[in-house]
Amino acid sequence: MLPITTSTNKSNSNEDELSEDEIYDVLSNRRRRFVIHALKRKQGPVDISELSEHIAAWESGRDPDDVEYEDHRSVYSTLKRTHLPNLEQNNIITIDEEESVVHPTPQLENIDVYIEAVSSKEMPWSLYYVGLAGVAVSLLLVVTVGAPVVGALEPAEVGIFTATAFGMSAIVHHIVGRRTRLGTREKPPELYQ
Repeated sequence: MLPITTSTNKSNSNEDELSEDEIYDVLSNRRRRFVIHALKRKQGPVDISELSEHIAAWESGRDPDDVEYEDHRSVYSTLKRTHLPNLEQNNIITIDEEESVVHPTPQLENIDVYIEAVSSKEMPWSLYYVGLAGVAVSLLLVVTVGAPVVGALEPAEVGIFTATAFGMSAIVHHIVGRRTRLGTREKPPELYQ
């Protein structure tokens, strides 16, 4: 499961901004997400051959120096033919065909992508918060009816527990979220599972 949350910075004019549908279309392809990740990490122009080596390495789980020529060539060809023109059409990059280099545009910086890659054994944050809210409501009900042991707590103590639990969870969620943004780590976030 790969929920993707995007936000755009509203400082540009509306005609330069991508619509939500356009952002989802761009991000719907793994190789385009990898291109965005690489460009955000580099924060400058990237040679298309270098870009294709890194993407081939990420896809195969190998070091860029160990990527087979055929894999590198296949990624290079697909980038040039399909993915880079799509990103250029959406004003996320510009392609310098003469130099064989990709340049990020300001639009790339306006796309802030958080990817929550959840394996089958993990719980998504949204479900975690629903569970935490359920625990808080259950505690409050137990205290209200005066059940043994936990019922001895005061409503204020339950409130302090609830506020602390949500606050600590939000801090952890924020830290994890920062690490799972495109361009913040060496590999794309979806490869850290």
